[in-house]
Amino acid sequence: MSQANTFATLLARIETAHNELAAQASRAVNTSLTLRNWLIGAYIAEYELHGKDRADYGKQLLPRLAQRLRQAGIAACGKRQLYGYLRFQQAYPQIVRSLPATWLPPTLAPPDAPAIVRSPTALSDDTATPLIAALSYTHFEQLVAIEDPTQRDFYQAQCLQGQWSVRELKRQIASLHFERSALSHDPAQLAAQTRRSTQLQASLNIRDPYVFEFLGLTPAEVMSESQLEQQLTDKLQAFLLELGHGFCFEARQKRLVIGGEHYFVDLVFYHRILKCHVLVELKLAAFTHENLGQLNTYVNWYRQHMMSEGDQPPVGILLCTGKNHALVEYALAGMDNQLFVSRYQLALPQKEAMQKFIEEKLREAGERE
Repeated sequence: MSQANTFATLLARIETAHNELAAQASRAVNTSLTLRNWLIGAYIAEYELHGKDRADYGKQLLPRLAQRLRQAGIAACGKRQLYGYLRFQQAYPQIVRSLPATWLPPTLAPPDAPAIVRSPTALSDDTATPLIAALSYTHFEQLVAIEDPTQRDFYQAQCLQGQWSVRELKRQIASLHFERSALSHDPAQLAAQTRRSTQLQASLNIRDPYVFEFLGLTPAEVMSESQLEQQLTDKLQAFLLELGHGFCFEARQKRLVIGGEHYFVDLVFYHRILKCHVLVELKLAAFTHENLGQLNTYVNWYRQHMMSEGDQPPVGILLCTGKNHALVEYALAGMDNQLFVSRYQLALPQKEAMQKFIEEKLREAGERE
C-alpha cells in the first residue's frame, strides 16, 4: 500500500531530499579539497626531486611558492600549509589511485591509475577510496601530525568505524585513547564505551576554514549563525560607529590562528581615544562562562600579538542576546588597576545603553520575521 499523500509526507520528503543532497554536496566539496591538497603536496615532492631549477630555490622554495600563490589568489597555501600538504602526500601515498593520471606528475602516475578526468561529484562516490570519502582534510591534518604509523593507523580505523568528527578525533587523541586501549584489559568494552560517547557528524562542516577558502568564500559569508544574527551584527556596527566615543571599525569575523586551530572574532574595533583594540563577540544565547572564557582568550591573544608601541591592553565586549533579554559583559584582560578600569568604563558605551539597543533591534527583527 502506497504511503498516504499527506502534509506530513510532503514535509518528510522535502526534509529527506534536502538532507541527503546537502550531505552529497558536502562530501563532494570535502573530497575535492582533500585531493587538491594531496596533489599540491605531490607536485612539490616531484619538483624537489626532479625540478630543473630546484637548486636555485633551496630552503626558500616553500616561502617563495607561498608568496607567488598568494599573489595568484590561490587560498590556503601559506608556507605552513604547503609543508602540511607535502607531509600529507608522503603519509598517504595510496591516495594516488583515486586521481586521474592526467593530473599526476609523471613519476607518480601508476600504470593502472584512472585516465579519465572525473567531476568532483563522481570523485566523491563509490569509485573514490573509502578513506577520502569518509574523512575530511581536517581529519587528515590531525592524523598526519601523529608520528607513529601504528598509532596513526589506529586512530584512522577508529575514525572510519565510529564516524568520528574532527572534534571527537582531537578529543580522543588528547585523552590518550590509543595508550588506554593498549593498557586496557578489555579493549572491546573500551571501544564500545567510546562509540556511545561519540557525537556523530554526518556531513562536512562548511565552516571549516579550509573549505570556505577553497570555495573562494569569505568568513563573513559563512560564519553567521542565523539571519537574526546577521541583522543584529549589521545594526551593531552602525550603532558603535555612531556612538562618538572614538570607535574605528577594523574587521568582521577576524580570523585568529591559535595552536594551529582557527577562531573568529565577530567584530574588531580600534578605539582612538583609549588607544586599544575592542573585540566584540555576539552570542544568540544566554550568558555562559565558556563564552567569557572564549572572549578572554581572544583578548589575551590580541594583547600578545597585536599591541603596538603606545597601545593599551585590548578590551573584549561580550553581547549575549535572546528574544526577551540581553546581557553585556566586559572582559578587561585581567587588569587590576581600578583607575585604569574606570577609564575604560568612561569611554566605552554604557552597559544599559547597549542592552536597550540590542533588545530594540531584536524586537524589530522579530516583527519582520
